[in-house]
Amino acid sequence: QVHLVESGGGLVQAGGSLRLNCAASGSGTPITIMGWYRQAPGKLRDLVATITGGGVINYADSVKGRFTISRDNAKNTMMDLQMNSLKPEDTAVYYCNAVIFVGLGRYDYWGQGIQVTVSS
Repeated sequence: QVHLVESGGGLVQAGGSLRLNCAASGSGTPITIMGWYRQAPGKLRDLVATITGGGVINYADSVKGRFTISRDNAKNTMMDLQMNSLKPEDTAVYYCNAVIFVGLGRYDYWGQGIQVTVSS
């Protein structure tokens, strides 16, 4: 069982910056992929960015050039999301995700979510 805790959300004006952090614990198996997803009111949960243990990164088109995902290579249990040039449409609950593969099985774990609000 993997426990994920997010921190760093809050309220910011458009054009501002926030940094989200996700701390993972409890995994006896290396976490293969960590990522951030977000869910705005009335919408589905969408990918923001993911990063593998090998450093392969994927961003949603809507955040490319503005957001940067990073991971603690030493422990592979800490992940950050630097969000710059924030827009009101970035307002959502942001969720940390961790993916572990055991044999042929994929196991996804989620944090409790953290609110990010960008005012215009």
